[in-house]
Amino acid sequence: MEILNPKDVAEDLTGWTGGDDFITKVFKFEDFAEAFGFMAQIAVIANTMDHHPEWYNVYNRVDVTLTTHDAGGVTEKDIKLAEAMEKAAK
Repeated sequence: MEILNPKDVAEDLTGWTGGDDFITKVFKFEDFAEAFGFMAQIAVIANTMDHHPEWYNVYNRVDVTLTTHDAGGVTEKDIKLAEAMEKAAK
């Protein structure tokens, strides 16, 4: 897997920020049920992709960090999961 520059990847994704070896975003929803529903939807997608996010949820907020641990940085897998999250959050 090719390791990509996280800052370059984040520039192409709305609201994402690139770190040393990850991309991150905070998603905010109307309430806890909507945030949890988002997480449940993404859990199914992530499991199918065999690529699981690092995330944290409090009430209506879901903080997400994506990196491909096997590769040691951001890869195309992270981009695809981020795009799925964007679609699910609309």
